[in-house]
Formats: sequence, C-alpha cells, structure tokens
Amino acid sequence: MTARTGKLVIVTGVTRGLGRAMAEEFARHGHTVAGCGRSKSELASLRKKLGDLHRFESVDVASDGAVCAWAKDVIASMGAPDLLVNNAALINRNAPLWKVPAQEFADVIDVNIKGVTNVIRHFVPAMIQRGSGVIVNFSSGWGRSAAAEVAPYCATKWAIEGLTQSLAQELPAGMAAVALNPGIIDTDMLRSCFGGSASSYPGPQEWARRVVPFLLKISARDNGQPLTVG
Repeated sequence: MTARTGKLVIVTGVTRGLGRAMAEEFARHGHTVAGCGRSKSELASLRKKLGDLHRFESVDVASDGAVCAWAKDVIASMGAPDLLVNNAALINRNAPLWKVPAQEFADVIDVNIKGVTNVIRHFVPAMIQRGSGVIVNFSSGWGRSAAAEVAPYCATKWAIEGLTQSLAQELPAGMAAVALNPGIIDTDMLRSCFGGSASSYPGPQEWARRVVPFLLKISARDNGQPLTVG
C-alpha cells in the first residue's frame, strides 16, 4: 500500500449512500480512507475507483470479532485514525412497532447500536493512546424526535445520542465524540420510508461535498455537542 496522505479517516458502511459519498469526498480532499461494508462488489468498485492508497474491507460491524480483526489490521498497517465516522446503519421496514418481526428489530439494534460500540471498542483505545482524534456517531433527526412506523430506528438513534454524550465525558482532553444529525438526504434508506418523495431532497454526493469539510473541522472544542448539518 502507498504511504498515506492527509488524515486517516475510518468510515463504516461505505458501500452505498452517505458512506460511499463520504469515502470518495474524503479521498478527493487528499485524505486516506479505510472503510468497511458488506457488499463485496461495491467494495471492489471503490478500490478500483480510489486506488491503493485507501483500504476497503468486507466487515459486518455487528460482529465484534470481525471488527476486532479489522481494527487490529488497520491500526498495525496505517496507524490510529484521526477521524472515526460511525455511519453504518439499518432501518426497519415501515410498520407499527408490534408488527416489526423480532429478528428485524434485532438486526437494527445489532448494527445501529452494537455495531457503533464494536467500532469504538476496537479503534478508540489507539486514539486515546496517541492523545487525539474525533469520533462522529451518525444520529438522525429521528434521534431527537420520533415518527410512526420507524420505532426501532428511532430507538437506536436516541440511544446513539445518549451513548455519545457518555463517551464524550470519558475521553481525555484533546479528543472529541459528537452525535451528528446529517439532515434529510435522498438515499435508499430514506426512500424506504418516504417513497418517491425522497427525490425532493439532495443526493449523497451533493450532501458530501458540503459536509465533509464540516466533519474535517470538528475538534476537541466540540466534544459532546449534538451537531446538525444538512
């Protein structure tokens, strides 16, 4: 692998939507991206498009063992991340809470809460040891409000808000953890809720062009702040 440039940015869920758009935009700004996702074909596409400087692996963030192995490999070969972006998430199919199947509910919890925690568990100690770094946990407007038929998703994003507030109080000086509401973006996830009306919102690439510079400016003075973009 070619020597890294700029900041080392970890992004989860890079195979589609906001994750892919962010990976491409961070790279365009001259930073090195290490990302994960579950679609091997999309990961191969990213590798081909962005080149050998960057690293994209097939990892299920809901698996603590898989995240542990990935983090050890990345840290050993690339160092501790400067910016850790917990983006990977699932949303339930629109339904009243009592009609959401138990397994579907569990899958949303496993990725949206446990997955974020797994990534923090295995990357943040190296950041603490170095004494610097920013953790951005993606929340949602539905992490600060609620809506019918997306109760499992809302529950996980409210959890991310609380988890991040606690993490912020645990970090040493010089670091930051923030929960970020990315706004409303035309992604597959939004279309699953909004249908065709999602097209009235900006797409991931347009969003990333505006938001990646914002993410790169987050610093220790923002620690614990609930941030919103969009």
